[in-house]
Amino acid sequence: MHWDLDSIESLFKDHDDVVVTREDNCLLIANQDGIDAWLAISGEQILVESLLFSATEVKDKAALDHEILSTHMVFPLTTVGITHVGDSEYYTAFGALSAQSKAESIVIEVETLFQNVASFLDAYETHLKSA
Repeated sequence: MHWDLDSIESLFKDHDDVVVTREDNCLLIANQDGIDAWLAISGEQILVESLLFSATEVKDKAALDHEILSTHMVFPLTTVGITHVGDSEYYTAFGALSAQSKAESIVIEVETLFQNVASFLDAYETHLKSA
């Protein structure tokens, strides 16, 4: 099946643990823990992304980047990167899968992203200025 936002939105209608809203050309999916994920279709990929924290919150970016590169492989299906929102730089967790993926795979990707965002925040909190 080739997915569009309407069909992906309908996948989550029976999931009481998330709220899905349409925002321009993507879906905003929020879970019960207050974690938001943005889902978009880009060509042949479905991308799911959640902002972790602003780069300005990081004590030592080189130390955090080293820890991320040393540990990210223990978090399945999710990668950490850096993205720009406006003029600000953010650490972000994201996953990508084929636009031809099965419905179950899309749901698993989003659920895993939510789990991994919580784990990333716990694992890397000592690198934040507020910690």
